[in-house]
Amino acid sequence: MRILVVFAVMLMSCNPKAQDSVTKSQEDLKTEFSLPKKLKEVSGIALSQDQKTIWAIEDAGNKNVVYGLSRQGKLVNDVLVENAENNDWEDITKDAAGNIYIGDFGNNENDRQNLSILKLDLKNDSQKSTKVIQTTKFHYEGQTEFPPKKSTLLYDCEAFVEKDGSFYLFTKNRSKGFDGTFLVFQIPNKEGNFEAKLVGKLKLEGGYSDAAITSAAINSKNEIVLLTHKNIHVLSGFTANDFNSAKIQKMPLNHNSQKEAVVFVDDKTLLIADEKDKKEGGNVYQFSLK
Repeated sequence: MRILVVFAVMLMSCNPKAQDSVTKSQEDLKTEFSLPKKLKEVSGIALSQDQKTIWAIEDAGNKNVVYGLSRQGKLVNDVLVENAENNDWEDITKDAAGNIYIGDFGNNENDRQNLSILKLDLKNDSQKSTKVIQTTKFHYEGQTEFPPKKSTLLYDCEAFVEKDGSFYLFTKNRSKGFDGTFLVFQIPNKEGNFEAKLVGKLKLEGGYSDAAITSAAINSKNEIVLLTHKNIHVLSGFTANDFNSAKIQKMPLNHNSQKEAVVFVDDKTLLIADEKDKKEGGNVYQFSLK
């Protein structure tokens, strides 16, 4: 066995292509900076319209605050959301005009009936507070039990985007016998109480860390990225009312941590954040789509 290991190492050292592939995979995910110590459970990030500020939120059990970070990772401001509770804030996004939205739809047990998306009056990082100026309440088409059976726990959500006046939600599978299945729902970007329309049922490859969706982002090319602990999955070829025909491209990050937040810097460049876990995580990384 020892001779085989030595031979393999010698073979790698004599094979420049093999060395290049190892080096490349290790450099796929580049650490940009460590998050401030107070942000241990970042669940979503978004960029301001001028791209100078990273807006970050935390999930259940944390404050009803949006944190403004500089592009270098310095905490610039804590913006209190005056008229909202953090039931379970799981993602943050913006629309084409730069309006900011928080997804208060974390639903680990699939039993919540107060799901909502909150539009904020958030203009710049000098604000000390902000208010919710639109509340989009919703329930899922197809969910009739709260919670449903353990084999059909498909109504948790940690990922959404806004496109052309609609929100698109990508659910996190918590079913017994996890198989990578997730649902896509469409909700109008309006004040009111709506039934989230089911517009897709798809499947990602791999186990929970490979295929349980924790955040989403969209670029100007109509590509949506879905984040998991280990991978980026790029969705393309869908239409506004039908995601079933979407093409899914899996891109390994070659790194396993509790990644919970993703945003596009440009059409090919992503920022990804993970939660702090003992001595690991708590960073913002850069990743380029191939």
